[in-house]
Amino acid sequence: MELEEYGIPKDIFEMMIRYVDEIKELLSSEIWENIFLNCSKNEILIFWLLYLKKEVNMTEIADYIHVPLNTATGMIGRLEKNGLVERTRSAEDKRVVLIRFSEKGSRQFQKLMGELLRYGGKIFSEMTEEEVQLFFKMIEKAKRVLKEDRKKEEPQKKVRKIVIE
Repeated sequence: MELEEYGIPKDIFEMMIRYVDEIKELLSSEIWENIFLNCSKNEILIFWLLYLKKEVNMTEIADYIHVPLNTATGMIGRLEKNGLVERTRSAEDKRVVLIRFSEKGSRQFQKLMGELLRYGGKIFSEMTEEEVQLFFKMIEKAKRVLKEDRKKEEPQKKVRKIVIE
């Protein structure tokens, strides 16, 4: 691997490799399952959206997790089959299907949040106030860099002009 191509100094790369190797046990399947309760990334994002909005339609879900509507519909079908969400029809427009947590889903999300808060609490309790502020400053910087990089990679949508005769 040519590190220069990625702009990463060799010593930084070696340090990253050491850290990944050292924390592999911290990311064991048991801990991962405790935190995320066997949920996929998109399921966790759906849970987060439901937590924020309480009730959403299928289009909102598809837009939020950046997947086609039929993919979101399949995911909601699996979550419904597992008893985690409920589908209902909108009172205002019967064509609109609304999604909300079921009792079981709400409990699972609360459990997920409890695990995240527990692990986060352990980590932050070992940090000084200055270290916590530095941590979030670093996260903000990483987020900004990743957003800028993503914007560069997004294909420019071309508008085709259709001549009508």
